Amino acid sequence: MKITRNTPQQLIIANKPWLIGIALILFILAFVGAGLLVATEEPLFGIPFGLFGGGIGAVCFVAFVRRVQVIFDCASNLITIRKQSLYAYSEETHPLSQLNKAVLETTVSSMNNGNASTMYRPSLDIGGTLHPMVTSYTNTRGPARLVNAVNKWLKAAPLDSGNEQA
Repeated sequence: MKITRNTPQQLIIANKPWLIGIALILFILAFVGAGLLVATEEPLFGIPFGLFGGGIGAVCFVAFVRRVQVIFDCASNLITIRKQSLYAYSEETHPLSQLNKAVLETTVSSMNNGNASTMYRPSLDIGGTLHPMVTSYTNTRGPARLVNAVNKWLKAAPLDSGNEQA
């Protein structure tokens, strides 16, 4: 996720998974293309190869390619969390005045060699309930930078507590 807009009135954070989407499309095309090429000589092997490989790529595309946008808006006093995938769109709103802070959720993942790896994801503490900004965890520094940026913006934002909406 990265910050696409940062003004005193509005903070917009977006995740557009271009890289994984393009990689999965190339995966699908490679398997379907190879399957068609092999099908010209051996149809009983080439067609299932292309369908199976392309199908796995398509399932992964549907499962993993999700666009997420989180909008913190002082003018409307709302937090809007938008999620869009190939087959679904959802939008949830929360009063900005109920946002306590952004938090860094952690989980420990075990590796094959016995070592443990700590994974992170950014979440919002809204009225005492955690709302993850993304579904997946990562071991990069991105979630920590994002949490720090949201908390810094929240401290500086001109919040109007008399303008509450649901």
